[in-house]
Amino acid sequence: MDYQTFEPHSDLKSIISCYWTLEVSKQSESQKQRIVPDGCIEMAFILGDNIKRYTSENEFILQPRAMVLGQTIEPFYIEPTGFVKTFAVRFYPYGFANFVSEPINNLVNKETPISKLFEKETADNLKQKIINSKNTEQRISIIEKFLLDRLNDEKTINSIVKNTVDSLLSTNGNASINSILKDDLSKRRQLERNFKKQIGLSPKQLGKVIRLQTALKMLLDQKSENLTDIAYESEYFDQSHFIKDFREFTGINPKEFLTNENLTLSALFYK
Repeated sequence: MDYQTFEPHSDLKSIISCYWTLEVSKQSESQKQRIVPDGCIEMAFILGDNIKRYTSENEFILQPRAMVLGQTIEPFYIEPTGFVKTFAVRFYPYGFANFVSEPINNLVNKETPISKLFEKETADNLKQKIINSKNTEQRISIIEKFLLDRLNDEKTINSIVKNTVDSLLSTNGNASINSILKDDLSKRRQLERNFKKQIGLSPKQLGKVIRLQTALKMLLDQKSENLTDIAYESEYFDQSHFIKDFREFTGINPKEFLTNENLTLSALFYK
């Protein structure tokens, strides 16, 4: 399994977390992988064989080969059908709203073909250029030109939303909305409305996902094997509160996360 990340252009660093690639050889027996929420939106291009996305225990769809994966608030399963080769852009929570007019909450918990978010001819042209590229460097150059061209034509993100996301990220999801708004509660309704439209989640939901990320990284880095220590360092009220949120977003408890083969891919992304 070969997973690599790449830095974005300086003009996109405030919007894009990274570009990433993943290659996995075809396995004799494919295995489902549980994907857990990470608070980000991604534009992904499947360059290898098809990937199944399970909609129930036994039913699945094939993921679009050029798609945007919206915010997720619950885990889901994917399963490769053969050789895995993917190129993707990982946006910060408020990043993708800079490029589309579609409300981001319409993208939550699903994959949307890029042809439904951009002009079809433009989307098809982008997909073919990415597919036909010789290497990752070419793909990054192509996607950056596409994004920079659109960024110059689009409105910037709502400042209250950006400030809220930045505060949540800098405090590992623990900043209160009252402290962010500096007790100007008249802005709360405006924040909630714009947050749903531009992020896809409520401030509270995003805060929970970001805080869980902090705990997950500690768990994977094995900075502590004591769940109580991880809970308090991640500023959960107590261990039971941590485990409750963990199960809500991953479907299992923290101890299982470290040994569950179905979570190999999610663990790789979090590291």
